[in-house]
Amino acid sequence: MQTPQIRRRERISPAAITPAATSAQPDNKPHSETRPSLAPVRTRWRPGSAVSPPITDAVPSPADEPVIVVQVPAPTCRPRRERYTATPVVPAGSEVLPLTNRPDESLAVEVTYRTIEEVKPPRRQLRTHSPKQVEQIISSIRRLGFINPIIVDAEGTIICGVGRYLAAREMGLSRLPTIMVDHLSEAERRAYAIADNKLVLNDTWDEKLLAVEIRELMVEDIDLPIELTQFDMIEIDALLHEKAQNDDAPPEPDDGPPISRLGDLFDLGGHRLLCGDSREEESYQILLGEERARCVYSDNPYNIKILGNVSGLGKVKHSDFVMASGEMSREEFTAFLTSVFTLCARYSVDGAIQFQWMDHRHMREMLDAGDAAYGELKTLVVWDKQVPGMGSFYRNQFELVFVYKVGKAPHRNNFGLGQWGRNRSSIWSYPGANAMRRGRLNDLALHPTVKNLPMTIDAIRDVTHRGEIVLDPFSGAATTILACEKSGRIGRAIELDPKYVDVGIMRWQKATGKQAVHVATGLTFTELALARMAGSDEDGGDLPDEKDKEASGDDDAVSLDDPDDEDPDE
Repeated sequence: MQTPQIRRRERISPAAITPAATSAQPDNKPHSETRPSLAPVRTRWRPGSAVSPPITDAVPSPADEPVIVVQVPAPTCRPRRERYTATPVVPAGSEVLPLTNRPDESLAVEVTYRTIEEVKPPRRQLRTHSPKQVEQIISSIRRLGFINPIIVDAEGTIICGVGRYLAAREMGLSRLPTIMVDHLSEAERRAYAIADNKLVLNDTWDEKLLAVEIRELMVEDIDLPIELTQFDMIEIDALLHEKAQNDDAPPEPDDGPPISRLGDLFDLGGHRLLCGDSREEESYQILLGEERARCVYSDNPYNIKILGNVSGLGKVKHSDFVMASGEMSREEFTAFLTSVFTLCARYSVDGAIQFQWMDHRHMREMLDAGDAAYGELKTLVVWDKQVPGMGSFYRNQFELVFVYKVGKAPHRNNFGLGQWGRNRSSIWSYPGANAMRRGRLNDLALHPTVKNLPMTIDAIRDVTHRGEIVLDPFSGAATTILACEKSGRIGRAIELDPKYVDVGIMRWQKATGKQAVHVATGLTFTELALARMAGSDEDGGDLPDEKDKEASGDDDAVSLDDPDDEDPDE
């Protein structure tokens, strides 16, 4: 059995070669094509050679000189760096091939700082770098440092890292970390520059694990800008979004007295629901304080009678709303809508989008109120409910949402022309409560005009980012709050009818498994219900803590006067 051999690159000993060969002094760097008079060669042994094959690269020698080969016994451990004296031997059966430029096996990567003037962009920039990408690199360098050096050749020309160079130049940096590569030929450098960019494009994300990682980052360090991952908020939202379904069995309104009372403020896991009047500015001050909404999603009362009309003659029936349930004239309803829209705009950021629902019978009032409160009507959206409702003349199968914009600042557009995988139009086709599907009767029982949950989620995802506030001045069954819960937004809602405040809270609790908390007392909704049911009927079941806080003027106390000075249920 032949003794294993190792490959070793050697200098030619002056004593072992002719004077003609000594005229060209070999350098310590890997061979390059700087000396055209020298012909780099390599020995390759054919299988079956009678001589034990020394696996050694030859050092360049004149073309008329023999190939220089050295045979070294294999060491029992990692050999230390030594210099061997070569002897001119031409083994029988050897094949001479050109020597490729390869780094020494002991080559170590060294980071060298160069002035930005010493670093030059390549003659051809094969990858384009948008201003947005350069800004992303800048934000990464500012927060995390210049971790990834630029790869350059011996002359300082960039092989890889043009984007980092552009970012550094934009930032005004004077010195750049670089790694110098000088063992490659010109062709190899160009090929490596292409490969370095292409290899990144050949892999894919494990989207489930990526979503887990991003969720953990958002929870563990709330001060860390998640955009440092170089995913923008639209991409993160799409990655974390889980397709929602309508509730299979949402809670039905209770026929007994409601637990909630006018003025109650509830915390629903970071969302907030106020039992109050959305026509009064005090409601918005209590609910939002210094916060401002990025979006309003409002299912306004339509000023039509509910009992015997919207409820129909079927199994599920609803009583009239506490206001705007057919009792207002055209002028009164226009004034009603204008007052609410004005407050919604006032408590929103500049550029906020406002979704305002209305049926076709009151489009004129909606347009007049919208013109008075908003800057621009962006579009009119039609909800195609897929199944027609009751009626004798063209059974109605749609509802309308008027999409307004507040102020003049740019609004959010998270769908564009479908570049983020979301193709959206002004026709929203989602099943309505009348559609024959699982949970249909539950939705009908929940609220007379309940909106489709996935539709609501998609709408607020269109114009907001995760963590931004969505305001709903007519909460009803808290569809907007539940949509915010499922999409990572923050819900702020107002509902005048205590019965529907209870329904919304119970619906949210059932969907999340969490407990709503009464802000004034710190009691959970269940504890509050038990305390109020055990309280005196004479004082309305108020809790001692609530009375004490109101008497002492505690800032945490919530107090609103009924505008009609009577129980809205009576």
